Amino acid sequence: MTNMDKTTGPVRLAVLGQEPTERTRHPSWVKARLPSGEAFFKVRDLVRGQALHTVCESASCPNIGECWNRRALTIMILGNICTRSCKFCDVPTGKPLPPDPDEPRRVALALAELGLVHTVITCVDRDDLKDGGAAHWAQTIREVKTHCPNMTLEVLTGDFKGNTDDVDTVLSAEPDVFAHNLETVPALSRQVRVQASYPRSYKVLSHAKTRGAVTKTGLMLGLGEDIAQVKDVLHEVADLGVDIVTLGQYLRPSKTHLPIARYVTPDEFAELRQWALGLGIPHVESGPLVRSSYHADGQAELVRALRGRTSRP
Repeated sequence: MTNMDKTTGPVRLAVLGQEPTERTRHPSWVKARLPSGEAFFKVRDLVRGQALHTVCESASCPNIGECWNRRALTIMILGNICTRSCKFCDVPTGKPLPPDPDEPRRVALALAELGLVHTVITCVDRDDLKDGGAAHWAQTIREVKTHCPNMTLEVLTGDFKGNTDDVDTVLSAEPDVFAHNLETVPALSRQVRVQASYPRSYKVLSHAKTRGAVTKTGLMLGLGEDIAQVKDVLHEVADLGVDIVTLGQYLRPSKTHLPIARYVTPDEFAELRQWALGLGIPHVESGPLVRSSYHADGQAELVRALRGRTSRP
């Protein structure tokens, strides 16, 4: 993604050599580093060499240059075709292939080669599978824990259609963080996520919390919500005991996706962060380019503290 000139230049809404589908004039605070550097290309080659997918590429994340240069990436399992058609997401929708039984091993080998202290794995929604991919999730987590015993692992899952037995299957593999995004405020949830719902996502987070998991969720801003609605959600997740929250600006991937209602200013993001911390949420990442996995690698020590330990057994 190209950086935008502070007054006139457009931002490219595509990365890694893809042509953008539209050009939009973003404010000066919405800009990202160009993908470049030795570490960036090492991560790219490793991902391609192991035939893996990343949400960094599939969802056209604006932070790919910054994150991959820090060797921080978010691997996406269960393929790169989603069974849902959320109106904010750039991951393709369609009929996915069956899960690759060798994928968990390849994910673990790639992460072991990078030698990370913390990483995030996410997935496409797999409503075509009876368990929503929960068993594949559990196998991936176990492989990663075997190959990367000193790394903390965060999993960012779908809602499994609200089936808490599937959530328990994932939790049984003992990820260090269980993340599931609310994405937006209740009033906009059906419009933004179509096949999902705010109550269902809240149920998933609540269930994971009752099972003793370190939990995390995220919201996109700029879709038409107001600050009072955002604060209501933050109140709810604080009351639930969610440990980590991310707040970021929604950026429209193409003309077929939901339009941006407004750009939330850096000062507003900073104010929301302080307000959320005041509610007792232990950690809040809040800013225009914050995404679910943004700076997650910097939370490794916090995660260990939240789990009441300093290292893996």
